[in-house]
Amino acid sequence: MYRWQITRAALAQRVFAIVRADSYEKATATADILLGAGLTSLEISLTTPYALDAISTLRRETGQETVIGAGTVLDGAAARQAVDAGAQFLVSPSLHEEVIRTGHRYGVPVFPGVATPTEMVRALEAGADGLKLFPASAHGPRWLRDVRAALPQAPVLPTGGITVKTAPEWIAAGAVACGMGSALTEGDRETVAKRATDLLQRLEDAAAAAQA
Repeated sequence: MYRWQITRAALAQRVFAIVRADSYEKATATADILLGAGLTSLEISLTTPYALDAISTLRRETGQETVIGAGTVLDGAAARQAVDAGAQFLVSPSLHEEVIRTGHRYGVPVFPGVATPTEMVRALEAGADGLKLFPASAHGPRWLRDVRAALPQAPVLPTGGITVKTAPEWIAAGAVACGMGSALTEGDRETVAKRATDLLQRLEDAAAAAQA
């Protein structure tokens, strides 16, 4: 797929799950639960042991409708390794232009971390495909609404401190999608699956209300 097609697929459900675990086995098991519950987009954080192997495994074992990315990509070298492992998008907690250049060189969208309007504009100028607002817990939906009044072209992805309850508020404020980690992935299989299903419905309802 082209980069814009991957971006659209990765953000289609208005959420991408962040899988950060202390082992390869736990990461792949969590990803399996989320995908089984209906999520189609997730990232494996590179802070996870053998994260690249987990990405390769998920790419090999999941279908075309699933989009698997790499998170916590801090530099160009890590970006290239993630792409080689099969990552379809790259996410970073910071704005590192070499990560953007590396991803784009190989047709992979990049969502760098930003925290201010200045960083948002810099990221857009560097060609970012989405802007990871991080940590979102330092701001709020009202802040995003105010910023988007000046930067309506900014595709913002709030991440960090987002919950099933607050995610729809961010979507209503103009966020393109939300990144969710432990608030989505903690718990046993049944709990995580139920939470994911609930989240998808809430986000769909929020998006419909925003367009009404």
